[in-house]
Amino acid sequence: MSLEVLLGVVAAVVLIGVLAVRVSVRLGLPSLLLYLGIGIILGESVLGVRFSDAALTENLGLAALVLILVEGGLTTRWKAVRPSLGIGIGLSTVAVVVSIAVAAVSLHFLLDLEWRTAFLWGAVLSSTDAAAVFSVLRGVGVPPRLAGALELESGMNDAPVVLAVLLLASTDPLTWLTPLLVVYELAAGAAIGFALGWAGAWGLRRAALPSTGLYPLAALGVCVIAFSGGQLAHASGLLATYVCALVLGNSKLPHRGGVLSFAEGTGWLAQIGLFVLLGLYASPARLVDAVVPALVAAGVLLVLARPLSVVAAALPFRLPWREQAFLSWAGLRGAVPIVLALIALVEGAPGAERLVDVVFVLVVILTLLQGTTLPWVAKLLGLSRVAEAREVEVDAAPLDELGADLLQVRIPPGSQLRGVYLRELRLPTGATVSLVVRDEKAFTPNGQTRLRENDQLLVVATAEARERTEERLRAVDRGGALVRWRDGDPGPGRDTPGAPA
Repeated sequence: MSLEVLLGVVAAVVLIGVLAVRVSVRLGLPSLLLYLGIGIILGESVLGVRFSDAALTENLGLAALVLILVEGGLTTRWKAVRPSLGIGIGLSTVAVVVSIAVAAVSLHFLLDLEWRTAFLWGAVLSSTDAAAVFSVLRGVGVPPRLAGALELESGMNDAPVVLAVLLLASTDPLTWLTPLLVVYELAAGAAIGFALGWAGAWGLRRAALPSTGLYPLAALGVCVIAFSGGQLAHASGLLATYVCALVLGNSKLPHRGGVLSFAEGTGWLAQIGLFVLLGLYASPARLVDAVVPALVAAGVLLVLARPLSVVAAALPFRLPWREQAFLSWAGLRGAVPIVLALIALVEGAPGAERLVDVVFVLVVILTLLQGTTLPWVAKLLGLSRVAEAREVEVDAAPLDELGADLLQVRIPPGSQLRGVYLRELRLPTGATVSLVVRDEKAFTPNGQTRLRENDQLLVVATAEARERTEERLRAVDRGGALVRWRDGDPGPGRDTPGAPA
């Protein structure tokens, strides 16, 4: 295939994938199913493109997962998920062990699998999918504690599951040192990710790059280096990637809005490419024989493995039964189990080709069942929140030659900034609102300008006043104009008198 044809096909697939997002929203279907369908149509059974390289598919799949984890980590707000840290860690560790054990025992008897093979199947099926969770869950509107727990789980549970699959797929015997090896790889991966995330944020804040477009590339590069560093240190590269992105995303990055937008676009590109590739690799002729075992495995996951694992993980936190029921139903599967099955195939595990087919069918079944009904389940359990208030967004960019920072402030629905006059903001000395963008029109404000939802403000602040300016904006966002009598506000004597112009 010539270069121009190859680039044309790739561009067409990406454009169709982008349009599929809109179609999936209208039909209420997760977009990953449409991407898988595109891959199958391109494959040997329809348009005749032959692709059967399991090793290449595995490597490209892992690369796509790295980009998806980068997007998930960068866009996860630590303040939102911090209350869910305990349950999130429990779901990504204790729940994984329980799910593997329950699924293995059940499939051993129901499908007559050999014990090690049964545990391998359990490990492959135990991981929830970051792409599925990030794309589906954020539109459901559940309480922040549940959303945060599921996001943390999907971002962190890939690492222990990949280790489990590698251990079970190999022919090496399992010894008492195996658990210690797993603990080391997870701890080292988290430490490497945290160190590189902190160092990357420190460097980006002090680097005066000549173009704003270089900041997203640099942030992405730091996260990918975390993956490589983790793998080279014989630690978990996936966990290092997610932790690094989480640290970066919650640091005061220059041009943070652009970084997040770029990461979101890269994540979508990775999802489209990954699911189309997996659909291209699948063989529809073999999938027919995998339907029955896939239905059995799906039933085991939905009825036994996932609920029991959630109960075990939530036991110390005394979650209400409704929240446990939602967490059980929200264990979304996507590309990750298919990639894990390909890892087992490349490692030469017995029966791995059958496992790949079964997992492919299972992912389609569970995505149709869970992905389409998740909003309904949340509403049925009384957990759906149509309008969840968000904190004001503050994006900062350095103006190095002027010794100042430019803050871009977005006022979300539900913010207490709505209705506040600019003179009531009382920003600190050295900060002023220079521009307001409303309904896609920009104007210069004055003290009588009253803020509205969805307004965007451009605030110029000296380097010394930036931190106090952000604190003041967030304080008014939480408490409104009368916040001066609360939250330890220093009072008019230390603020700029009158209104910023």
